[in-house]
Amino acid sequence: MMNSIWINGGTRTGKTTRLVTLFRQWVEAGWGRSRPLSSPIVHKKRRDRYQTPALLILAANADNRRELTDRLTTTLQGRYPVRCQTPLGFFQDEVILFWPLLIQRLNLRAQFPLRLRPETEQDLAMQLWRPQLESGLIPIPGTNESVRVRRLLDLLQLAALSGTSIEEIPRMLEQGVVELEATPDQWELIGKLLLDWRGWCLDKGLLTYSLVGELYWREMLPDATYQQYLTQRYRAILADDVDEYPAIARDLFDLLLDQGIVGAFTYNPQGQVRLGLNADPDYLSGLASRCQVESLPSQPNDSLADALSPMAVDLLNDPMILSDLPEFLRSLQTTSRAQLLRRTAEVIIDAVKSGQVEPGDIAIIAPGLDAIARYTLTDILSKQGIPIEPLNEQRPLISSPLIRALLTLLTLVYPGLGRLVDREAIAEMLVVLSRTPEPVATTEADSPIPSPNIDPVRAGLLADYCYSPDPDSPHLLPVETFARWDRLGHRATTAYTQIQQWLEVQREQQQQRLIPSCVVILDRAIQKFLWNGSNLPYDQISALRELMETAQHYWEVDGRLRKLPAHTTDEEIARGGTPPQATISQFIQLLRRGTVTANSFPVRRLPATANSAVTLATIFQYRAARGYHRWHFWLDAGSHLWSQGGAATLFAAPLFLKDWFGQPWTEADKIQADEERLQRILQDLLGRVRDRVYLCHSDLAVNGTEQTGPLLNLVHSSIELTVESVVS
Repeated sequence: MMNSIWINGGTRTGKTTRLVTLFRQWVEAGWGRSRPLSSPIVHKKRRDRYQTPALLILAANADNRRELTDRLTTTLQGRYPVRCQTPLGFFQDEVILFWPLLIQRLNLRAQFPLRLRPETEQDLAMQLWRPQLESGLIPIPGTNESVRVRRLLDLLQLAALSGTSIEEIPRMLEQGVVELEATPDQWELIGKLLLDWRGWCLDKGLLTYSLVGELYWREMLPDATYQQYLTQRYRAILADDVDEYPAIARDLFDLLLDQGIVGAFTYNPQGQVRLGLNADPDYLSGLASRCQVESLPSQPNDSLADALSPMAVDLLNDPMILSDLPEFLRSLQTTSRAQLLRRTAEVIIDAVKSGQVEPGDIAIIAPGLDAIARYTLTDILSKQGIPIEPLNEQRPLISSPLIRALLTLLTLVYPGLGRLVDREAIAEMLVVLSRTPEPVATTEADSPIPSPNIDPVRAGLLADYCYSPDPDSPHLLPVETFARWDRLGHRATTAYTQIQQWLEVQREQQQQRLIPSCVVILDRAIQKFLWNGSNLPYDQISALRELMETAQHYWEVDGRLRKLPAHTTDEEIARGGTPPQATISQFIQLLRRGTVTANSFPVRRLPATANSAVTLATIFQYRAARGYHRWHFWLDAGSHLWSQGGAATLFAAPLFLKDWFGQPWTEADKIQADEERLQRILQDLLGRVRDRVYLCHSDLAVNGTEQTGPLLNLVHSSIELTVESVVS
């Protein structure tokens, strides 16, 4: 029997390459097909008995999954059907595949499961928990109700993916969370809310990521029927970057290894990007004791890690060390952050125009990207003809003018939505929807955004004089309602008339019940006013696709909830009789609360386009995407956020690690975890840059406070870039 292999190595040291080599060797050795099933048909051809791929291939996230799939497919030139999944994707597919088994085990209603997207999950949970949220008895911190609901749902996900039962959550919070003062009854209330949500979802056949994880480890893994299926289905495992996997992934691997299935696993001690987001790298590292360990070099040869990692870590640990860092580590220092953003953009412009570096070889990395930094850098670089591309940008849909205009449009078609619209929204809608689409160009650069036929001034006049506000039936009046409509001009008048008449037609069809859902209205509006054969910029296309996918999913879930089985509550009966405009109102308010929707698929540009632009990313996004560039610009190098988990750490996440023994998570524990995270970040980022690092620091943060973060020693020890040395 072949031994399982544990591949241990730092950032970009060839772990995935070694995994690809093993994949090719195993497939060529005949391990890529399922074991032949016994059959009474003796003359059955051999190839017909080996059709199912028998390799379980896993990657840490969706981007890595696509890249690994491409590499595995290429190495065998398409001769083997590669199916690579993320751990959560695998769990979800298995739960759906074995849903009849779960129906039998849990005595569920016989209906096909429907997966909830995160934004819909949050909205439905908020509705279910409304009385308890308004009572103020839930001891969960948060700036608003949405944040508290999200953290409650995150507790469910942390518990499910760590193999912790929901019933244990109140006790764990009471023991581990020391900064919150709460009574035992309040902790028990949290457990009750989570159990109620779990039961409600199971009754409706709705699946969340947390429910998928719990059903998998609690119901399916212990089941003998499912274990037999796994043994017959798979002959080998290939798992890349297991330091990013949840704890229950190891339970799956242990089960398969116990059955004699061979495995190959890669592990990066400097990675652990998702520690604090359901990953348990220390628990997964225990698999090494069951494998033959292969240790790769600690640092890649084509990066700055060898030269900088030891010195940088020493400077963090001992600020008294006085040593000049190498010349390829430079600093940009200004007083204000506004100056820093402009100075950073100027250095990039000079370097690109002087031919030192291509835009695709530059990455701007920050601990957190606010709207000011994103807009300033994009605006300055774009005006100089240098493209810049945010990496996996996740912003609320409502931040897009196109989305706001389409939502305003809905309030003018369906009755009863007048309180969700005002004159400012009407004026913005007229500007956005009055752009004349340009013909399709050969490249995106050849297709600038056209100017609107209704400018903001004329749109304001039309909103003041031709918009009729009404709680039940707001609508646009004919342009002649404005006494001086002749002063608007032909272009504005024609564009407004088209919008007004189009709305009248849609409203009439809606009253005749010829429109099944508002998704049809959105699609018609996009076709009529926004696309119409034009070549929209990528960010606008992405926003529109996210809106359509979100809307379609929201109405699919709403249709499920409107079904009235024999045993229904009064609330469900009331919802079943709710008019469509009530659902539309909830949908509009969901987006206006700033809920970040799931990314549309695919979520990235084609490689030829992405490689020609400057990359703009947060630390978490860049590390998760396994980026690599010649030049790095570390923005806000003096910020305290470099040592803090921030949005990359969920509330109470350390309590759900397997090595937590019921002790309070103190401030000292937090400080130690932050220091270890910062060291991993430095070592990882330095392994992802080849030629030069700029530490971009401003004395004052965006709010005017002095910045004294942990990287300040690096900033002061590096070579400061002066105006004269920009093109040196």
